[in-house]
Amino acid sequence: MAGTIIRAYRPQDDAQSCRRVWTEAGWIDGAKNEEAFSAFVESARSVVAALGDSAECLVNVHPGSLRYLDEEIPLACITGVTTSRVARKQGLAARATAQALAEEAVAGTPVATLGVFEQGFYNRLGFGNGPYETWCTFDPAQLLVETTPRPPARVTASDWQAVHEGRCARRRWHGAACNHAPQLTRAEMLWGENAFGLGYFDETGRLTHHLWCSADKPRRGPYSVEWMSYRSREELLELLGLLRGLADQVHSVELHEPPGLQLQDLLRQPFKGRQVTENSPHAQRMTSSAYWQVRLLDLDKALALTHLKIGCSRFHLSLTDPIDAYLSPDAPWRGIAGDFVLELGPQCSARPGADPRLPTLRASVGAFSRLWLGVRSATSLSWTDDLAGPPDLLGELDRAFCLPNPASDWDY
Repeated sequence: MAGTIIRAYRPQDDAQSCRRVWTEAGWIDGAKNEEAFSAFVESARSVVAALGDSAECLVNVHPGSLRYLDEEIPLACITGVTTSRVARKQGLAARATAQALAEEAVAGTPVATLGVFEQGFYNRLGFGNGPYETWCTFDPAQLLVETTPRPPARVTASDWQAVHEGRCARRRWHGAACNHAPQLTRAEMLWGENAFGLGYFDETGRLTHHLWCSADKPRRGPYSVEWMSYRSREELLELLGLLRGLADQVHSVELHEPPGLQLQDLLRQPFKGRQVTENSPHAQRMTSSAYWQVRLLDLDKALALTHLKIGCSRFHLSLTDPIDAYLSPDAPWRGIAGDFVLELGPQCSARPGADPRLPTLRASVGAFSRLWLGVRSATSLSWTDDLAGPPDLLGELDRAFCLPNPASDWDY
């Protein structure tokens, strides 16, 4: 688009126009969420697409880490991509996001994730779907939790630093994200409608475990549990006991299913509850969606931090990456397309080049990123995504990347 400049966000020049962008996108209500907006944007590494003097597209990146089995891998969290009403369908969001990803790659970040408004848009930048995540809506009185919780402490937005530390110290499973910007947690706490928290502080003042909720209808619910942070089975059960204790007043609670668990194990008569409450404002249900995506920014660095519990496997990877079409001609990073010799095992590596003696896997960066994280098996991806190889190699990769289901456990 003629006259468009993609550059770093400048608070003194761009704050007002970017607040307008967020208002037009429906993320904030004018000046109502100004404090949350400032905490969010100023804690991010942000890129704007400007038309003249006005920023009309804003991309936010917060630093974080991704749990990969027992490793912590540096992660670029794309926490916001918003475009104003006057700049829609101009390609600004794709170009600004590509620029932000290039800057993260040059800085040494090997992986990026983001939440999607719809499947397909970010695939153009090399992203691939994450796994299905499940939301459960239930009557808290149906929780089969025998724990009698202690009286909790009130947790408020003024406790944002302790809350952030608690979120980062929580029990994390494979695929779990951790955002390293405390101000992001502050912004999320300031946003919530009728938001409140309950939790437990130890004798040192550390918040050991807590939950944070919002309630469109505080009197009867539904209540939405925005997140829970806990380190052990006992702490999780105590938090669920707190939810059960709300049942005298609250008729339904929506909860993002805890990673690695099946909440249905802890519900009394879940099928009857769904049938009886169908079409009710408090309808009990379970819904699933693959609402976040992942892509690799540095293949060799990501594999160097990957340790698989198999013997050594070597193959030729021919990788495509569509992001080049959205980068400026002078961008210092052009994606990760190319030919590589991969070695998988307790120590993994990716060496540029090709070896005709090895079996060849052909894949897009989005499909290979999904395989690497364990979202789906190689054979499955060869049926539904841009990935192909000889059957013996696909079977070998199925066994190599037989990983726990990845769960982000941090929405953005």
